Amino acid sequence: MKTNVILSCETDITIEFYDVDSMDMVWHGNYVKYLEQARCRLFEKLGYDYSCMLAHGHAWPIVDLKIKYIKPAVFCQKIRIYSELVEWEHRLKVRYIIMDAESGLRLTKAQTTQMVVDLESGETLFEAPEILKQKVQAIREEQ
Repeated sequence: MKTNVILSCETDITIEFYDVDSMDMVWHGNYVKYLEQARCRLFEKLGYDYSCMLAHGHAWPIVDLKIKYIKPAVFCQKIRIYSELVEWEHRLKVRYIIMDAESGLRLTKAQTTQMVVDLESGETLFEAPEILKQKVQAIREEQ
C-alpha cells in the first residue's frame, strides 16, 4: 500500500452460507457488502461514522467503485479486509485488500470514492466538512 494513508483498519469476516453461490464461492455482488462493513469500521475508528455524518447534515454516497477479483472466497473461509483512507479533503477515497485471514493470500482489491452532499440543500460539496477536518487532525496528532 502507498504511504499517503491517513488511517487504516482491519476487519475480519467469516464467509456465511447465504453469501455463496452453488459452487460454494462468494457471489461477486456480496463483496460490496464486505467493503461496506470494512468502511464502517474504518470510519468508526476515525470517530466519523455514518450517524456522526448525518448529525452534521451530510451524506457521503458512493460515486465510484472498482473491484478486481483475484481468487474467490469460499464458504466458511475467514477473510481479513484491510481498508485505508487515502483521500479526505475533497472526497473520501478508501482502498481495500481482501485476503485469506490465515495465509494472507490476496483474494480481491478494491477502491471506493464518496462525495459529500449537504442534506438540507441536496447539493454536492467539494470540500470536506469542518467536523471531518477536525477528526483527521486529531488522528494526525495521535500519530
